[in-house]
Amino acid sequence: MENPLCEPAAFGRGLHEGDYTIGLVVEWRAFVRNPFSFLFARSTAEERVAEYVVREHRGGRALNDILQDNYVQNRLSPQQQMRMLERPEIVDAVSHDDLEQAHIYLQSVGG
Repeated sequence: MENPLCEPAAFGRGLHEGDYTIGLVVEWRAFVRNPFSFLFARSTAEERVAEYVVREHRGGRALNDILQDNYVQNRLSPQQQMRMLERPEIVDAVSHDDLEQAHIYLQSVGG
């Protein structure tokens, strides 16, 4: 008995294979809820580098020195670094003068 309920067999897939429409519905709902969320999303790399910058600065290092670290350079472009400097945790941890010097440095390297 191939079709015991007199329903046509699923075309192109078996009866016991997974249904992947649930994932599509969830993604669609997230998009409809906030269609511009991608504009405000920050990368996890940026978050981790921001934590690193705050930790190193509280340890006594200058902001420009931290921005020149390979850890920062390998993870964020100069444009991303400039955006990172606008994060509230960075602004709270670093003096205004250090932020200005960092912006000047990043603009000189292509930010």
